Amino acid sequence: MPQLDTSTWLITILSMILTLFFLFQLKISNHSYPSNPSPKDMKLIEYKTPWEEKWTKIYLPLSLPLHS
Repeated sequence: MPQLDTSTWLITILSMILTLFFLFQLKISNHSYPSNPSPKDMKLIEYKTPWEEKWTKIYLPLSLPLHS
């Protein structure tokens, strides 16, 4: 059974990685990115919730009168 010749594997793998690198660089360079993104004017909108409108009291279980 003949032995597998692996002498060309290194140059094959290196050239494949280099080719993939160049291909991805070309794909990325074709994208157009915004040159100067302008910030949007965001005004804070205050929302009132129903529990902020009226006074509420929290009763703890230990502060309730004892029922026997």
